[in-house]
Amino acid sequence: MPNSQVAESLVAAADVLRGVLRPLKFSLPVTHVYNPLDYAWAPHTAYLRKYGKGRKKGIFLGMNPGPYGMAQTGVPFGEVEAVRGWMGIEAPVQRPPHEHPKRPVEGFACRRSEVSGRRLWGWAAERFGTAEKFFEDFFVVNYCPLIFLEESGRNRTPDKVPASEMAPVEAACDAHLKRVIEVLEPEWLIGVGGFAENRLEIVAGGRPGVKIMRILHPSPASPAANRDWAGNVDRSLVKAGVI
Repeated sequence: MPNSQVAESLVAAADVLRGVLRPLKFSLPVTHVYNPLDYAWAPHTAYLRKYGKGRKKGIFLGMNPGPYGMAQTGVPFGEVEAVRGWMGIEAPVQRPPHEHPKRPVEGFACRRSEVSGRRLWGWAAERFGTAEKFFEDFFVVNYCPLIFLEESGRNRTPDKVPASEMAPVEAACDAHLKRVIEVLEPEWLIGVGGFAENRLEIVAGGRPGVKIMRILHPSPASPAANRDWAGNVDRSLVKAGVI
């Protein structure tokens, strides 16, 4: 598949995913649901078209967007400065139709920094230098593009949403992930945290020629991630033969 066709296949897959997720409803304590594939479609597709070209050696899979990362920029783990400065991506971001007053979407004007994104992309910059060099062999995807917010503004992770409500979400996200794997033909599937690794096992476990592993999630909520996360992840990937 030509490189440009690979990127357009990723765009088409994301378009299908956002369409399937759009009408879904969720019960309390979730009061607001953001889908950056809708309101941040411009930077998301810019990311896919700029860096989703061609076959990849490995795919890093995250769980779902953080409020100051992909929620603002449309890019997985999309800490504003990493996306704008390192990746060279900036595009208009709209607002979600039902915006939480405590979690405004300011797009690239957001001054808050997403720690997980800063750590992940900071490691990539330190290890590979340029974004072009990193994305030559690797790509980063989120399993679920939805952000679930409670009335307090607290982020509710997908594993805390009732299974009955997550079933159609997981069906759509599994289908999307399967398509991304088919298009990018990776040798390695790397779950960023246990949730992502589990979804990779469900979707791609037993797939010929594909190896699945997990790295520590960079969230500051994890005590282990606050002790040399980049060094630990780098050593894990070197030991496995990923880099």
